[in-house]
Amino acid sequence: MKEFELKYGCNPNQKPAKIYMSDNSDLPIEILSGRPGYINFLDAFNSWQLVKELKEALGMPAATSFKHVSPTSAAVGIKMSDTLKKACFVDDIEGLDESPLATAYARARGTDRMSSFGDWIALSDVCDVTTAKLIKREVSDGVIAPGYEPEALEILKSKRNGNYNIVKIDPDYVPAPQEVKQVYGITFEQGRNNFEINNELLANIVTENKEMPDSAKRDLIIALITLKYTQSNSVCYAVDGQAIGVGAGQQSRIHCTRLAGNKADIWHLRQHEKVLNLPFLDTVGRPDRDNTIDVYISDEYEDVLADGVWQTLFSEKPEPFTKAEQKAYLATIKGVALGSDAFFPFGDNIERASKSGVTYIAEPGGSIRDDNVIAACDKHGMVMCFTGMRLFHH
Repeated sequence: MKEFELKYGCNPNQKPAKIYMSDNSDLPIEILSGRPGYINFLDAFNSWQLVKELKEALGMPAATSFKHVSPTSAAVGIKMSDTLKKACFVDDIEGLDESPLATAYARARGTDRMSSFGDWIALSDVCDVTTAKLIKREVSDGVIAPGYEPEALEILKSKRNGNYNIVKIDPDYVPAPQEVKQVYGITFEQGRNNFEINNELLANIVTENKEMPDSAKRDLIIALITLKYTQSNSVCYAVDGQAIGVGAGQQSRIHCTRLAGNKADIWHLRQHEKVLNLPFLDTVGRPDRDNTIDVYISDEYEDVLADGVWQTLFSEKPEPFTKAEQKAYLATIKGVALGSDAFFPFGDNIERASKSGVTYIAEPGGSIRDDNVIAACDKHGMVMCFTGMRLFHH
């Protein structure tokens, strides 16, 4: 297939639209089901690069959940605790512990379930049956992977009345070293960002505390590779083999840190016993539970606990999850990793990160206020390395 005609571009009025190879070679994909659109393919090709690089860097199956050309999360296939399974709504999935790929997607999808509603999925490895069963029951636009087990493919093809978007990509495809795009009829050309992210990037530790365990290095690599395919500005919080907060596309660095930190906090709070034990009615589906939990944790919690409302959601009225309780719980969190796609210009980013349990930081360095940022890290006993590499993505 040398080109594929799309229904339209970013919006219905943007016609005609298609994808093709400029050198007239075959596209490196097969469309096994559905008819992916322009934005679907933007998500597919960006997300595939992310999981491919994670697999190459860490040697573990990887998955990501994408929305609007940025990841909501990315993860590798590390076994999940029973608490995390329950928080991610996957405690009923049989065989999850035996499928690192399914575990990776369960982590990625479960991180920010509000944002992942209607996501695009990328898998680093051949999709197995357990992963397909997990994908089938979630609201999703499509998936890209290097292959699909026959039974897994049939499970996915049954989704959306047979119209679910399933793309198979050639894992050996290597793009041209130069990439080109047009804006307002003007052509832009640049070398592809082939910069390799690995442990060597974390060697320049600039803080007093220089103790960085292998688990922290793994999480920083996950954060940095995630940022490489996130709309800038952005920072990424990561822990336990997964990104837990991504602050995509903000103009201010501190706004990135706050946005991603708030998402990381919600991920932690979802694992609190008050949230895990919410007495949902059996008739309340997963998307409505996600919405309800999001409100229950927020300042607007009364919206779901009000008389006449809680009865439609719960078998009994839950106690509020107070801000004091939330703050005390979050104060126990430590060991979170934080990556930034550009330098931190002020120490306020470090102060905000400390409130979300950040202990390890990787950022390019190079600000005239680096000393201020390092001092803020030393104040909190953090470990920070300067990577020397900016990771903007637009």
